[in-house]
Amino acid sequence: MSQPSDAPPQANPRRWLALVFIGLAQLMIVLDITIVNIALPSAQKDLGISDGDRQWVITAYTLAFGSLLLLGGRIADYTGRKRTFLIGLLGFAGASALGGAASGFEVLLAARALQGAFAALLAPSALSLLAVNFTEPRERAKAFGIFGAIAAGGGAIGLVVGGLLTEYLDWRWCLYVNVPIAVAAAAVSWSVLPTDTRVEGRARFDIPGVVLAVCGLVAVVYGCSEAESEGWDSRLVTGLLILGAVLLLAFVMVERSVARPLLPPRVVADRTRGSAYLAVGLSVVGMFAMFLFLTYYMQIVKGYSALLTGVAFLPMTGAVLIGAGGVASRLIPKVPPRVLVAPGLLIAAIGVVLLVPLDVDSSYAAGVLPAELLVGFGMGLVMAPSMNYATHGVGAGDAGVASATVNTAQQIGGSIGTAMLNTIATSATSDYMASHARRMTPRTAKAGLVEGFSHAFVVSSSILVGAAVVVALLMNTPRPVRDPGTKDATPLPAHLG
Repeated sequence: MSQPSDAPPQANPRRWLALVFIGLAQLMIVLDITIVNIALPSAQKDLGISDGDRQWVITAYTLAFGSLLLLGGRIADYTGRKRTFLIGLLGFAGASALGGAASGFEVLLAARALQGAFAALLAPSALSLLAVNFTEPRERAKAFGIFGAIAAGGGAIGLVVGGLLTEYLDWRWCLYVNVPIAVAAAAVSWSVLPTDTRVEGRARFDIPGVVLAVCGLVAVVYGCSEAESEGWDSRLVTGLLILGAVLLLAFVMVERSVARPLLPPRVVADRTRGSAYLAVGLSVVGMFAMFLFLTYYMQIVKGYSALLTGVAFLPMTGAVLIGAGGVASRLIPKVPPRVLVAPGLLIAAIGVVLLVPLDVDSSYAAGVLPAELLVGFGMGLVMAPSMNYATHGVGAGDAGVASATVNTAQQIGGSIGTAMLNTIATSATSDYMASHARRMTPRTAKAGLVEGFSHAFVVSSSILVGAAVVVALLMNTPRPVRDPGTKDATPLPAHLG
């Protein structure tokens, strides 16, 4: 049986044009997470969705996306990244059109699940296409700086776009908007991406690994999503998390013994790649805390509209662009990744700490904006090198599954972080309300919400600090060395670090 070649592919002369549309595809995936949150209240009213069922519009996407990523990455490795990328784009467009035209809850739910499934093909394909098309250190740093900025800051853009579309058109356009983006990206990518090389006999899937990984990830993601409403100590949540842990442990054991594993242990065993996955998984806890609680703070406590809330997040997107595209992309070829990632996590932690003293009367300029700028800049420093080193040093035949692993870390980290921090915030708010029950006013209710947010921000910042310490100790790729014959530093392969 032929084996995938680890030889670096010949540089694609149209790789920068390809980057534009790969970035568009990634932006579409990131937008879809936050843009539907803004549209959900209008969709709920229009389709008659109950309060108990509305969360499934979000959860259906998250479950399908998070649980199928590893399989999607392996499909890209085995059947071709360009092919999988195009199928993912067109499938995502079709699912978005179905959701926009939904006449009832069931159709919308099915469309969201299909979006998640095709996103699980699209996301690892996009990242692995970058990994194999950009191999020169300086170009690779710039490409991953742009990609990292999209991954970290695209959610804020989704809030603005979602607010605009919902307020001036209709909630359905929050789904329809994906169609022209996906079709345009697919049409151009068909001509600018290099043709996939078929290798006979490669498409042999690790079926036991697929079943264990999908079921285990579904159990963990679903358990975390239910923890927000049922509580961490409920039988349902506890049972799902235990089941997920057991299935994922069995998955690890299977992957160590099969000939063609879904996720080869060599991909995650490398200290630099492993810590890159860890950095992404833990950093999104800070990002999700920022988006979730500041959205509630600005809309419920300060009375901002959905559109104004989205606009208020734009400075954070600008800070992400500066951190990822302006600073990190220049330094990635010159310094070890932990020199960027660990300080980035600490800067983000400081930004979250600035939100702890937030109160009902805090102004946007003094209370929110400085924190947004620090978190955005820190996340830019984290995401660009982490995305770069998540696929660094792997053979071309493992680029898809390595890309899927970092996306999976992001999804699982986001699910666990959101559920955990929301539980902490809700508990603190309940305690505050109980202690002020005798003099309850609308202002007191708002103060109770802010008290809960503050407790969550304390925990979120502590997680980011802990992540910075772990990354500083674990991520061991040495300082890039300079080739005497070139001007650029050449990073050593991650497996040599």
